[in-house]
Amino acid sequence: MLFSLIWFLIIGMIAGWLAGQFTTGRGFGAVNNMIVGVLGAIVGGFLFDLVGFDAHGPIATVITATVGAIVVLYLLNRYGRRI
Repeated sequence: MLFSLIWFLIIGMIAGWLAGQFTTGRGFGAVNNMIVGVLGAIVGGFLFDLVGFDAHGPIATVITATVGAIVVLYLLNRYGRRI
């Protein structure tokens, strides 16, 4: 259980950093992008599950989490000031 949580946080931080490299805008900084990446891992898993994809293995998990983090960063860049 603890190992799974640590692995999830590591994958989320990697995905957040990668998403910060792919997105444009004002940015949130490396640390905040990594925090958003953890949230993005949840969003990416949900989105990929909706389409019927399932991530197997560390690379697929990073890709799924990165896509979710890009979506979260986009939404925060687009609507973050209005909230």
